[in-house]
Amino acid sequence: MNNQATLDRLRELKLTGMFQAFEALLQLPVHQQPAADKLLAQLTDAEHEYRQHRKTQMAIRAARFRYAASLEELHYGAGRNLDKTAILRLADCRFIDRSENIFLTGATGCGKSYIASALGYQACQLGYRVGYHNLIKLLQRLQLAKADSSYQKEMGRLERLHLLILDDWGLQPLDQHAQLALLQIMEDRHGKAATIITSQLPVSKWHEYIGDPTLADAILDRITHKAHRLELKGESMRRKQRIITDN
Repeated sequence: MNNQATLDRLRELKLTGMFQAFEALLQLPVHQQPAADKLLAQLTDAEHEYRQHRKTQMAIRAARFRYAASLEELHYGAGRNLDKTAILRLADCRFIDRSENIFLTGATGCGKSYIASALGYQACQLGYRVGYHNLIKLLQRLQLAKADSSYQKEMGRLERLHLLILDDWGLQPLDQHAQLALLQIMEDRHGKAATIITSQLPVSKWHEYIGDPTLADAILDRITHKAHRLELKGESMRRKQRIITDN
């Protein structure tokens, strides 16, 4: 089999990583091309890396992050109250294995959603299943799901996520249907998976936000026991960015 036939067979077998690596190696002078054993190792590694990259990209698309974010691009400026050491401890995503939660609180525009997205991206790159949701939109979708009998299917999808990110917690009041749905989400994840919550409200105000005292006790009991709290401060990062752009 000649080289072109080999390339055609690799393409036919959908071994894209091997195809790309072999095609690149064929461009090298003959004396620089690897021996058979090294060639096989390089092609195998290339296919593995390609599949891992593709898997990661699919996980990122499925998560539907609010921002394309990276932990390396976080700003730890004075006044933000963002502890770089704390972020580095979370970067290995072992908090997911330990079923620990993260609360990101602070004023609007201070970077809560970006940090949550960055942690989510990191989790995807490490092989975890992640979902990013605006809390109110998620609860509204679950309410509609009850009408077409897909509610349990939707709840099952949330339960299977290794990391669930709930953005904009506390922006709108919760009716009883939303309270009960939120309780079920947290009950399904308690002790089994991790959740990141971003909110303009300090944690001390969450009981009042949920509304019903009994349900609030039950929900908060399930999420506050094992939680990392990052309370951001300072002026709006979006406002700073606008000023830089305008100048």
